[in-house]
Amino acid sequence: MLFFSYFKELVGKEVTVELKNDLAIKGILHSVDQYLNIKLENTRVVDQDKYPHMELFHKGSVVRYVQLPPDGVDIDILHDATRREARGG
Repeated sequence: MLFFSYFKELVGKEVTVELKNDLAIKGILHSVDQYLNIKLENTRVVDQDKYPHMELFHKGSVVRYVQLPPDGVDIDILHDATRREARGG
Protein backbone atom coordinates (compact mmCIF):
# COMPACT_ATOMS: atom_id res chain seq x y z
CA MET A 1 0.00 0.00 0.00
CA LEU A 2 3.02 2.27 0.39
CA PHE A 3 3.48 2.77 -3.35
CA PHE A 4 -0.26 3.14 -3.95
CA SER A 5 -0.41 5.96 -1.39
CA TYR A 6 2.66 7.57 -2.89
CA PHE A 7 1.37 7.41 -6.47
CA LYS A 8 -1.97 8.90 -5.39
CA GLU A 9 0.01 12.02 -4.38
CA LEU A 10 1.37 12.28 -7.95
CA VAL A 11 -2.03 12.47 -9.68
CA GLY A 12 -1.95 15.47 -12.01
CA LYS A 13 1.83 15.40 -12.50
CA GLU A 14 3.80 14.23 -15.52
CA VAL A 15 5.43 10.82 -15.19
CA THR A 16 7.17 8.42 -17.56
CA VAL A 17 6.03 4.80 -17.43
CA GLU A 18 8.33 2.14 -18.84
CA LEU A 19 6.63 -1.16 -19.60
CA LYS A 20 8.20 -4.61 -19.55
CA ASN A 21 8.20 -4.64 -23.37
CA ASP A 22 10.52 -1.55 -23.33
CA LEU A 23 7.74 0.85 -24.39
CA ALA A 24 8.13 4.15 -22.52
CA ILE A 25 5.18 6.55 -22.34
CA LYS A 26 5.07 10.06 -20.89
CA GLY A 27 1.85 11.56 -19.68
CA ILE A 28 -0.10 13.16 -16.89
CA LEU A 29 -1.01 10.66 -14.17
CA HIS A 30 -4.82 10.60 -14.15
CA SER A 31 -5.42 7.73 -11.73
CA VAL A 32 -3.90 4.71 -10.05
CA ASP A 33 -5.57 1.88 -8.15
CA GLN A 34 -4.46 -0.45 -5.35
CA TYR A 35 -3.09 -2.90 -7.96
CA LEU A 36 -0.94 -0.08 -9.40
CA ASN A 37 -2.90 -0.04 -12.64
CA ILE A 38 -2.14 3.36 -14.14
CA LYS A 39 -4.19 5.67 -16.35
CA LEU A 40 -2.40 8.52 -18.12
CA GLU A 41 -3.73 11.54 -20.02
CA ASN A 42 -2.02 13.63 -22.70
CA THR A 43 0.25 10.72 -23.48
CA ARG A 44 3.07 10.41 -25.94
CA VAL A 45 5.41 7.56 -26.73
CA VAL A 46 9.01 8.44 -25.86
CA ASP A 47 10.37 6.66 -28.98
CA GLN A 48 7.67 7.52 -31.54
CA ASP A 49 9.53 5.87 -34.46
CA LYS A 50 9.86 2.49 -32.75
CA TYR A 51 6.37 2.45 -31.17
CA PRO A 52 3.79 4.32 -33.25
CA HIS A 53 0.86 2.86 -31.24
CA MET A 54 -0.25 4.06 -27.83
CA GLU A 55 -2.20 2.70 -24.86
CA LEU A 56 -3.82 4.79 -22.13
CA PHE A 57 -4.49 2.21 -19.42
CA HIS A 58 -1.60 0.11 -18.17
CA LYS A 59 -2.05 -2.98 -16.07
CA GLY A 60 0.21 -2.86 -13.03
CA SER A 61 1.79 -6.22 -13.85
CA VAL A 62 3.29 -4.90 -17.12
CA VAL A 63 4.89 -1.79 -15.61
CA ARG A 64 8.65 -1.99 -15.17
CA TYR A 65 9.39 1.55 -13.91
CA VAL A 66 7.64 4.81 -13.23
CA GLN A 67 9.92 7.82 -13.55
CA LEU A 68 8.77 10.58 -11.25
CA PRO A 69 9.17 14.33 -11.67
CA PRO A 70 11.98 15.66 -9.44
CA ASP A 71 9.63 18.08 -7.68
CA GLY A 72 7.18 15.23 -7.02
CA VAL A 73 9.47 13.35 -4.66
CA ASP A 74 9.50 14.25 -0.96
CA ILE A 75 12.34 12.04 0.27
CA ASP A 76 11.59 12.58 3.96
CA ILE A 77 7.97 11.47 3.64
CA LEU A 78 9.00 8.46 1.54
CA HIS A 79 11.64 7.42 4.11
CA ASP A 80 9.17 7.79 7.00
CA ALA A 81 6.50 5.76 5.20
CA THR A 82 9.03 3.04 4.33
CA ARG A 83 10.15 2.80 7.97
CA ARG A 84 6.54 2.60 9.20
CA GLU A 85 5.71 -0.14 6.71
CA ALA A 86 8.86 -2.11 7.66
CA ARG A 87 7.77 -1.98 11.33
CA GLY A 88 4.31 -3.21 10.36
CA GLY A 89 2.48 -0.03 11.28
